[in-house]
Amino acid sequence: QVQLVESGGGLVQAGDSLRLSCAASGRTFSNYLMGWFRQAPGKERDFVATISRSGGSTYYADSVKGRFTISRDNAKNTMYLQMSSLKPEDTAIYYCARTSKSVFTTLSGEYDYWGQGTQVTVSS
Repeated sequence: QVQLVESGGGLVQAGDSLRLSCAASGRTFSNYLMGWFRQAPGKERDFVATISRSGGSTYYADSVKGRFTISRDNAKNTMYLQMSSLKPEDTAIYYCARTSKSVFTTLSGEYDYWGQGTQVTVSS
């Protein structure tokens, strides 16, 4: 059974930076594409970013492109989301997820394992 555990969320001011981590259990972390999603109160869960197995390729939602950076360290079974120039509209619960798809996907239904989420709140 795969477990994903997010950490690093918190309360920050607009313009600040924050780094989220997603620690994965198991020895097959490097075999899977991974992604970050977020869900604001009363809204659907939205795609944020995804990363290839090696970490060499990434894809971002337009809303975070240029401000967020997704990365992974396969030796540590950990994925990261470096967030900078944060805005109040970035406030949400952030989830990491694993997909068995072999190509990038932005669809939450195509991710089969999810973490419990970490809250990010950006004050204006």
